[in-house]
Amino acid sequence: MAEAPSVRAPQLNTGLVTILRPTRWALPVTVLPVRTKKRHFIPPSVSSKYVSMDDMVKRAQAAGIVAPQEFIERPITLSCTAGIFDAYVPPEGDARVSSLSREGLKQRTEHLKQTASSQLAIRKIKEHDREYSSKTFPEKAQEIFIAAHECLTQFNRHKLHSLVTERCYPEMVRGNRRRTIRWSFVESLEPPRVVQVRCPDMVTKGNLYGQVTVRMHSRQSLVIYDRFGRVEHGTEEPRDVLEYVVFERHMMNPYSSWRMHGKIVPSWAPPKEPIIKVSGFVEPRCHRMMSY
Repeated sequence: MAEAPSVRAPQLNTGLVTILRPTRWALPVTVLPVRTKKRHFIPPSVSSKYVSMDDMVKRAQAAGIVAPQEFIERPITLSCTAGIFDAYVPPEGDARVSSLSREGLKQRTEHLKQTASSQLAIRKIKEHDREYSSKTFPEKAQEIFIAAHECLTQFNRHKLHSLVTERCYPEMVRGNRRRTIRWSFVESLEPPRVVQVRCPDMVTKGNLYGQVTVRMHSRQSLVIYDRFGRVEHGTEEPRDVLEYVVFERHMMNPYSSWRMHGKIVPSWAPPKEPIIKVSGFVEPRCHRMMSY
């Protein structure tokens, strides 16, 4: 009896099997050793004894690393100065001492000594501002003073920039957040007058800045409310206020104008009333440029 022929599986071509393998389509991966930059200084760990920044700097310098020099840059503005040159020293007892008394005569003598320096400064100012006059300027300065404080109470910061310098602006708006200010100028007890004029130069010779100190004796009222509507400082009753306000102008800029630059607080002035704390929250001291 003949045997049945055995059935064999069809054999695939070797080349076809190689193409159909999934490993064939995988990209070859080549691992190349890369040498990193040699570190001369490794930051210390938490458990290391070099914890402070000074120790780390000393260790880096010992390893031969030269740290780049750091330049401390401070923003400057050419439209105003950073302070008050030769600040006026108000005589003690001003607005309280009679001009006929002994102390009043001393005040007049000191004022005459400062008049010589002020006259030289006035000549420099008039060379660039022909409309300046020590007789009419106090009234103009008082108008700028009132307008600046009204813009502060109304939070009109765009107009306030045109009335105060870049040095005075941060001092006036610092701490105004979440506060309501009520300020009013009642009357002027004495006519404002110029007590000192200076015209120094800065950065380069001939870059002049005019600074005029105006004495103002007036009656004002100031009330500051906190964010809950409670009185934090001041009263609605008007008070007599004696101030020495400094106004400045960049004389080399023909389009500049006189602006409030700061106030001079004499050493004999009484301390200001403290601000009432509200529910444990205290903000920085505000209204340094306000009257009281």
